[in-house]
Amino acid sequence: MPTIEASDLVVRTLGPCRIDSPLAPVLDGRRSSLHCVDEDDLVLFDDTRSMAAARGTGPDQLPGFEPAGPRRRIYFDPAKTRVGIVTCGGLCPGLNDVIRALVLELTSRYGVNRIFGFRNGYQGFIPRYGHGVIDLTPEVVASINEDGGTILGSSRGQQDPNEVVDCLDRMSINILFVIGGDGSMRGAMEIARVIAERDEKIAVVCIPKTIDNDIPFIDRSFGFQTAFSEAAEAIRVAHVEATSAPNGVGVVNVMGRHSGFIALYAALANSDADIVLIPEVPLKLEGEHGLLPYLHRRVIDRGHAVVVVAEGAGQDLLAGEPYATDASGNVKLRDIGPYLCQRINDWFDARNTELNVKYIDPSYMIRGVPANPYDSVYCIRLAHAAVHAAMAGRTEVVVGRWHRRFVHVPIQLAVSHRNQVDPNSDLWLSLLETTGQPASFG
Repeated sequence: MPTIEASDLVVRTLGPCRIDSPLAPVLDGRRSSLHCVDEDDLVLFDDTRSMAAARGTGPDQLPGFEPAGPRRRIYFDPAKTRVGIVTCGGLCPGLNDVIRALVLELTSRYGVNRIFGFRNGYQGFIPRYGHGVIDLTPEVVASINEDGGTILGSSRGQQDPNEVVDCLDRMSINILFVIGGDGSMRGAMEIARVIAERDEKIAVVCIPKTIDNDIPFIDRSFGFQTAFSEAAEAIRVAHVEATSAPNGVGVVNVMGRHSGFIALYAALANSDADIVLIPEVPLKLEGEHGLLPYLHRRVIDRGHAVVVVAEGAGQDLLAGEPYATDASGNVKLRDIGPYLCQRINDWFDARNTELNVKYIDPSYMIRGVPANPYDSVYCIRLAHAAVHAAMAGRTEVVVGRWHRRFVHVPIQLAVSHRNQVDPNSDLWLSLLETTGQPASFG
């Protein structure tokens, strides 16, 4: 993690808040509660005494995030406010939950009555695509949380931020909520840049969505818990298959391009995995400490094994043409799952050892399911925090949670690097203790 100073955590605002919030009567009765946000307070970045002491400054100089939550005075007049909502990138459990919570909070708590949903990601702002918009009302979103996916649709790839801002101007949009991952947030940052260059008063607020949980400076992104819960069920099934055949090996391929959190948490959730492979830990297949001889010994000793592999693991093993990219510029990874199954089969065949490999890839099944109850609650709270931030004139900001407190994170900080599993962390140690595998293969 890069060194963080207090100046890195400053959130940009559109101007002073001069309008009494419709929530003020509720807040006035809760002055002593956590629901009341002290705008002069900070949620400290450092969470241990030694980290704080190492900075060599007084408490007033310690870096901290601006706390999220409702303010007694707001920037936008709700009766005159027009809002846009867009979902971008790949699908993720909880998208509809966030949309619904945004709409209901804006309408029922703040009295905003014009909310537009832009269809199919950033394409929805560009006239030539012809996607149109959806009027989002409480009636329209009433039960969308029961379904997976997004009522607005999504797409990958950036669009011209000038064209996006032109669309916001034509529609007199005051607030734009972007629900997406790091690529979507980079797009939001460019949109905010153009808005600032034009000296316009439009708030851009992001709700962090990535199934891989790879956005830094937040405890986790929404949909992640649902994702690893579903992946854990796939591991359970692989274990059943592996134990039901002589020398059975279940191979489960889960999402995780650069970060192995889904594989790791899913394996911890039910303890059926014997080996977990993630992008952050180098992988070699052969040699004294390679995966294949270790797996062979494990199967001979126990009669079965379950291997969980994140999609980005072992990419250096897959020879071929240069990597292609998708519309968002993401590298199209080669398929490690089938390759691994083939190498396992070849290894056991060469040693005349019976083998029954069962391969499971639940990736798209995981992306499209509705959020579980825990994620649903988290989606609602993120959406509420986003509405409070936007109505108070915060912009170029991501809402998230840091040390279990909801906070505002500048977009630039949230896209500064990728959150990854630390092979030296107690989290990875827990995985090693659970599976019994070595710290690395190679």
